[in-house]
Amino acid sequence: MVATGATSFFPVTSSLPDSAGNKLGSGNTNLGGLKSKHASSGGLQVKANAHAPPKINGTKVSTSVEHFKHEDVLPSSQSSRTFINQLPDWSMLLAAITTIFLAAEKQWMMLDWKPRRSDMLIDPFGIGKIVQDGLVFSENFPIRSYEIGADRTASIDTIMNHLQETALNHVKIVGLLGDGFGSTPEMCKKNLIWVVARMQVVVDRYPTWGDVVHVETWVSASGKNGMRRDWLLRDYNTGEILTRASSVWVMMNKHTRKLSKIPEEVREEIGSYFVESAPILEEDDRKLTKLDDSTADYIRSGLSPRWSDLDVNQHVNNVKYIGWILESAPQSILESHELCAMTLEYRRECGKDSVLKSLTAVSDANAGNPAQSGHIECKHMLQLEDGAEIVRGRTKWRPKPVNNFDIVNLVPAGSN
Repeated sequence: MVATGATSFFPVTSSLPDSAGNKLGSGNTNLGGLKSKHASSGGLQVKANAHAPPKINGTKVSTSVEHFKHEDVLPSSQSSRTFINQLPDWSMLLAAITTIFLAAEKQWMMLDWKPRRSDMLIDPFGIGKIVQDGLVFSENFPIRSYEIGADRTASIDTIMNHLQETALNHVKIVGLLGDGFGSTPEMCKKNLIWVVARMQVVVDRYPTWGDVVHVETWVSASGKNGMRRDWLLRDYNTGEILTRASSVWVMMNKHTRKLSKIPEEVREEIGSYFVESAPILEEDDRKLTKLDDSTADYIRSGLSPRWSDLDVNQHVNNVKYIGWILESAPQSILESHELCAMTLEYRRECGKDSVLKSLTAVSDANAGNPAQSGHIECKHMLQLEDGAEIVRGRTKWRPKPVNNFDIVNLVPAGSN
């Protein structure tokens, strides 16, 4: 039995003669109906013992010669199947290659440097870049759904926030942003911050939802202790000028809250970024008059800042003042006209516990019927309840475009 098991896995192919003159390996010896292979080693002949045919349930089961011939080729057949089974699963390999290819294709499609169509947005969410010999900063902004008003155009607050954002990003990208709100490292050492003293804005056209605006900004000297910052806002796709703005900034000590001269260390730090150019807007040098309860046509009192209205310097953001000024503007003007120009003078800051009052005087005689009138000019004042002035202002309004009149009430004509 041992010899039989051994020779079934290790067939002997030698042709040594046996005692009967037959050659080993040339045939099989019949032993009671069974065939077994001969094995030879050192001239010795080993033969498998004959056994009676096996029985199953008392019935003789004969094993045919062909069955053992099949067993003879079993080792080579097993070897063949084993080799194939060791090969990789081609379907799984193909799936892996396909996955890698699709992932690479996705990464390729996400690359920003590939050429784009002219109507595709280019980096609308980026921080912007320095252009024109490192003196001008530009940035793109998409107009989002929550930045438009009832007439489906961007609000003045949205425009002002875009201007402020580009100013801060300009300081940041040139490496001059310290730990304050737009303060340089030298300003931080001396506890100084920038505060806006005057702002002048002219809006030629308001962008609408889905538009992309391109904002450019640069800085110049303003007198001995001031800095002027200008902005130019264009339609990204057409290049049309939408808004022009100019502002004057001064320094204030954030602890004493008093104005300060520009130290020489700070002047050396920022002087190389100043552009020698005229203001982008011709200055409206008309005096901004003071208003009180007797000279104002409209008054809105009880205004107070919320926590979200404060900036990192712990004073009310200057954009918030614009919203408070317009709180006292008559509803009839807001519905039929749009703000096209604005001049503001910031006199004093207010804190989180301040309570303010907004005053407006309309200087146009046709304000009673604004839908039929031309441009309207208003005077404004924002003051504390004790009468201390916060902001003086003047706004100019033009009739809204014809296609905006039918959406004032947001009800289509002829609807029930």
